[in-house]
Amino acid sequence: MAATTTFRVMEEERIALFVDYENLAIGVREASGGALLDFEPIANALAERGRVVSRRAYADWSMFGDARDSLTRAHVELIEIPQRKGTVRKNAADIKMAVDAVEVAFERDYVTTFVICSGDSDFTPLVHKLRELNKKVIGVGVRGSTSSLLPPACDEFLFYDNLEGVDLRPPKSVADEETPDATTTDLEALVTTTLGGLLRSGQGEVLASSLKRALLRKDPTFSETDHGFRAFGELLRHLEETGVIELSDGPSRGDPLVQFATSGGEEEAFNTLRVVVSELGVRNGPVVLSGLKNQLRKKLPDFSEKKFGYGGFLQFCKAAAAKGLIELGWDETAGDYTVKVV
Repeated sequence: MAATTTFRVMEEERIALFVDYENLAIGVREASGGALLDFEPIANALAERGRVVSRRAYADWSMFGDARDSLTRAHVELIEIPQRKGTVRKNAADIKMAVDAVEVAFERDYVTTFVICSGDSDFTPLVHKLRELNKKVIGVGVRGSTSSLLPPACDEFLFYDNLEGVDLRPPKSVADEETPDATTTDLEALVTTTLGGLLRSGQGEVLASSLKRALLRKDPTFSETDHGFRAFGELLRHLEETGVIELSDGPSRGDPLVQFATSGGEEEAFNTLRVVVSELGVRNGPVVLSGLKNQLRKKLPDFSEKKFGYGGFLQFCKAAAAKGLIELGWDETAGDYTVKVV
């Protein structure tokens, strides 16, 4: 009898999209000095995440006549919220959109993911309710006009400014020029502390996909594109090349196992710590933990315990003590840990 091959079909996300069009369009216009909202980059980003089964956009469409045709061609259902003369209907679109989203959540079990396109904090309770109903929620908003309350509530938040195909170039202000970008060290620290936490949780080996999900749980706005990488795999390969992590084949193609590099400088840092404690002890007697990190950096200027997956310097020292390199004790008088060479 001929052997048969069984193919396992991966379950894809089924997405319902809800667009607070006025909020998004005005945000784009203000961020770019007059540019129009382009729906295609949003559609492309969602296509990478699953199958969009419903698309609805809410607005008084008499105010956005230039967008009607393009949205209709993109199979977006336009929900009319007219702004009647003499009445205040500021939240009419928000309320209608929230009611429709909850209705879909209850009536269409097959919808697994809700995308809320708005930067308005008024949608935060809706996001919480959808997550209570075991739905994944992705937010989309313009960076400069998105409330700080909304992104942390979501499972993932995409800034429109960062989507592929979007090129918003507002004039640079003095504040923009003085604001430093996140450094490579910050990125390494974020990845390694998250990886360290996953390994300490005892859940076994860590896949790249699991690491990315954990990063998004820490910061729903995390995106490797903010750091100049086209994909998360490219970011991981960069960290592997710099000796921070090691990648190996996982059970699925394209989803490697991630672990700390065996030659990533951790042993050198532990040994240098031991040397520093020994030298300070000879000169000054008992060595307290406060200030020890600064002394260590005199020998290792680029030292950061977060590069090795430790949440803090005390945790790094406890790991060194576990290896038998130093000994930690609590001094009630000093109100601090004391450190000495074993």
